[in-house]
Amino acid sequence: MSAVSALPIQLANKLSIPTQQTAITKSAPESENYEIHLINDKDAKNQVQMDIKEFSKREAAVHRNSHKQNICIEMLQEGFHKSFREFFTLIEKWNALREAGGPGSDIWLEKPLEEQHDKLDQLQHFLTRAEAAQRAGHHDDAYKNQLALANYFKDSGDSWLSDYFFECCFQTSKLIILDGGKREAEAYANLGLVKERHGQLEKAVEHFEAFYNLTLGRIWKDETGRTQHTVACENLWRIYALLADKMLENKEHQQAIRILSKAFAVAKEAGDNKMKGESAYRLGLAYLSIGNPEAAISSLNTYMEMCKTLGDNVGIGKANEALSKALEKQGKISDCIQYLEKFIEIAKNSNVSESLVESCICLGDIFNARGRYQEACKHFGEAYNSACHLPNVPLLEETQVYYGIGQAHKMMMEFSSHTEVADLVTMKYLLEWKENRSDL
Repeated sequence: MSAVSALPIQLANKLSIPTQQTAITKSAPESENYEIHLINDKDAKNQVQMDIKEFSKREAAVHRNSHKQNICIEMLQEGFHKSFREFFTLIEKWNALREAGGPGSDIWLEKPLEEQHDKLDQLQHFLTRAEAAQRAGHHDDAYKNQLALANYFKDSGDSWLSDYFFECCFQTSKLIILDGGKREAEAYANLGLVKERHGQLEKAVEHFEAFYNLTLGRIWKDETGRTQHTVACENLWRIYALLADKMLENKEHQQAIRILSKAFAVAKEAGDNKMKGESAYRLGLAYLSIGNPEAAISSLNTYMEMCKTLGDNVGIGKANEALSKALEKQGKISDCIQYLEKFIEIAKNSNVSESLVESCICLGDIFNARGRYQEACKHFGEAYNSACHLPNVPLLEETQVYYGIGQAHKMMMEFSSHTEVADLVTMKYLLEWKENRSDL
C-alpha cells in the first residue's frame, strides 16, 4: 500500500488529492481472503505528490498541553524563573481558596484560574515585564507593571489578587529613590483602601497617615488635576470618621472625640467646607453624648455656618435640631423651642419628612413634660399625620403612641377642670360624656 492511499479519505479530499479507485477480488471462495489493489487513474498523466508538513516536538506540545502548561514552559524557556514561580504560586493559592470556600461559595462558582485564559495571559505579560524591569534596575517600570495587574484584577472583581499586587507595588515603591517618594505615597494610599475595604480601620489609618505625611508640602497631582495632598486629606478624613463611628458604637466617646478633632483639623487643611461642616456636626453630637453641651454648641454653630455658606437647608435643619438638644441640657428651654420651631419650618419647606416627624415629636415631648398639653398634642398630631405618608411602620406606630398620650393629657386637663367645679351641671355633663366617650 502506498503512502498516499494510507491517508484518510477526508484528509485526501481536503488536500485536493485524487482518490484512487480500489478493487476487491476474491481469490478463492473457500479461503475468504481479500486482496486490495490500488489502481491509478488511467487518465491522469502524472502522479500527484504530496508535501505533508511535519510538526516539531515543540509545536506538537503546544497543541497537546494546557494553556497554563504552555505559559509555564514559555516562561522557563525565556528565563523568567521568578515569574514562573509567582505565576504557579498564585494558581495554587486560587485552588486552595476555592477548596477552603467549598461548594456554594463565590469562588467555587467561578471557573478555576487556570481555565481563565485571559487572566493567565495578563499574568504572563505583566509578570515577565516586571521581572525584566527589575533585572535592569528599572524599578519604576516594574512598579507600573505590578500596578497594571492590581488594577486589572480589581476591575475583574478578584480582590485577593488585586490586594496581592498592591502589596507588591508597595514593596517595589521602596526601591524607587529618584521620585521623592511619589510612588511610595501612591502605594500607601492603595494599601489604605485595601485595608478599609476589609474593615481594618486602624491599619487603614496608619497607611493613610503615611500617605498624608509623604505628600505634605508636595505639588504632585493626580489624573483629575487635584494635588495628592488634598486627596490624602480627603482619605484621612473619611477613615477618621469611620473609625470614630465605630468607637461611638462601642461607647468609646473620649477616643471618638480625639479622632473627630483630628478629622476636623484635616478637613480644615483641605479647605473643604462640606468636610469641615460634617466633622463639626459629628464632633458636636459626640460632645452631647458625654454631657458637654457647651463644647457641643461651639461645634454645632460651626456646622451651622458651613451649611449657610453652602446653602444647605437640610444641614441647617439638622444643626437647629442638635442645638435644641444642647440647649435643653443647659436648661434653656425657650431657646431650645425656638431652634426646634426653626427646624420644623425648614423641614416642611425642604420636604424632609422623617426629620419633620422626629422634630415634631421632640417639640411635643418638651411641651408635654412641662404640662403644656394643648401644644404637645398639636405637635404630636403633626408628627402622626406626616408619618402616615411614609413607608415606615415602626415610626408610624411610635407617633400613634405619642399622639394618644398627647390627646389623653389634653383631655385630662378638661376633665379635671370640670371635676373641680363640682356642681350639678358639670356632673351631668361628665356623666353624659362617660356614656359616649367623645371629646370633652
